[in-house]
Amino acid sequence: MSENTDRYESAAARYFEAWNATEPEALRKAVAAAWTPDGGYTDPLADVRGHEGVAAVITAAHEQFPGFVFRPLGAVDGHHDTARFGWELVNEADGSAPVAGFDVVTLDAEGRIRQVLGFLDRVPAGA
Repeated sequence: MSENTDRYESAAARYFEAWNATEPEALRKAVAAAWTPDGGYTDPLADVRGHEGVAAVITAAHEQFPGFVFRPLGAVDGHHDTARFGWELVNEADGSAPVAGFDVVTLDAEGRIRQVLGFLDRVPAGA
């Protein structure tokens, strides 16, 4: 595994740790570990900057989908300071995955996220 591949996979792992944190203190720490202080998150439903904004989007997702976890779909791919990966939102009770998407992230020199551009590939009606 190359150093860059490890860098992209590590960034994605921290990203999923943040998205799966449900306790406020764990979420705060996970977001700070994954994103730069002024890092952003943009998808069709949100456009935020900074740790508080990112944490608020994650909290809202857990409120809308309680009992669900974010899981990677496929491998993490990247070049230069950019990585991409797929994900799905999985119901821990029955294994269903009503939401899936694809994210492109840009990283700083330490491998923390500067920006996420998210795309939603599968969303339930009314969500």
